[in-house]
Amino acid sequence: MTASNGFVELVKDALSGLGPVSVRRMFGGAGVYADGVMFGLIADDTLYLKADDATQRAFEAEGQGPFVYAGRGRTIAMSYWRIPERLLDDSEEMVEWARSALGVARRKAAAKPRRKKARKAVQKI
Repeated sequence: MTASNGFVELVKDALSGLGPVSVRRMFGGAGVYADGVMFGLIADDTLYLKADDATQRAFEAEGQGPFVYAGRGRTIAMSYWRIPERLLDDSEEMVEWARSALGVARRKAAAKPRRKKARKAVQKI
């Protein structure tokens, strides 16, 4: 899984209409973030956007599929779907798809139960 510097810059440029976007390298690829929320994934110089049951229909209609990887002896599909390549040349439509993905990511983040901070053990002497 790779994310070349050139492709990362292409993605950032295509998403410039969305507002401040950051890309953080991870596991050889990269996560795409807005407002601290990961809504995209770059792997093998391909952009995937976060989708849910409702929004994945648009990806399916374009003939796209989810990001998959081999793990623990099986294939695992994630909730990030490959974008149609044409979006890299159409920043307005790219931003529409990205806004939708960011909305999905925000809803998923809000639905997750928050972890309680571990209390530090106080040692009595």
